[in-house]
Amino acid sequence: MKEEDDAALIQEYKHSGKLDVLAALYQRYMNLVYGVCLRYFDEETSKDAVMQIFEELIAKLKQHEVQNFKSWLHVLTRNYCLMRLRSMKNREGRVISIDLMENDSFQHHESGVSVEAHLQDMERCLETLPEEQKRSVDLFYLKEKSYREVADMTGYEMNKVKSYIQNGKRNLKICMEQQHASQA
Repeated sequence: MKEEDDAALIQEYKHSGKLDVLAALYQRYMNLVYGVCLRYFDEETSKDAVMQIFEELIAKLKQHEVQNFKSWLHVLTRNYCLMRLRSMKNREGRVISIDLMENDSFQHHESGVSVEAHLQDMERCLETLPEEQKRSVDLFYLKEKSYREVADMTGYEMNKVKSYIQNGKRNLKICMEQQHASQA
């Protein structure tokens, strides 16, 4: 039922170009968009991203035939976040250096696997980590927090934070190597 309502709003927006129609559609999924953004950014950056994604929707929704708006918006949001991460100076180097550049096979383009594919693999691998490791690695590498800030934000002891980050990094590397081997 909701998909039919979404389709009607999409058609109305494409026909009329009225932003209030698009806003009504987007409003239904803003929490989803914000939640996806929070996986990549802090709260303020995520709030900005939600607004930027709406601005992208103005043109992109007119260009694409969308069957399932919720799924399409999720992919658009994830891609926006990955592109934004890639464009942020120093972020790209830190994210990729976690695991991608430590393995010689990831340093060369001859493997035919793009940075985008590596980032998607890393995202999948991050989800497989135990919660403490995932949270610590995310805060330390992706959100660029110090050990002390991670400890303060999570309530974990400092030696536990260091252990979670070290073990999480190792587990990410193992998972990434397995992903790479299965793609070869």
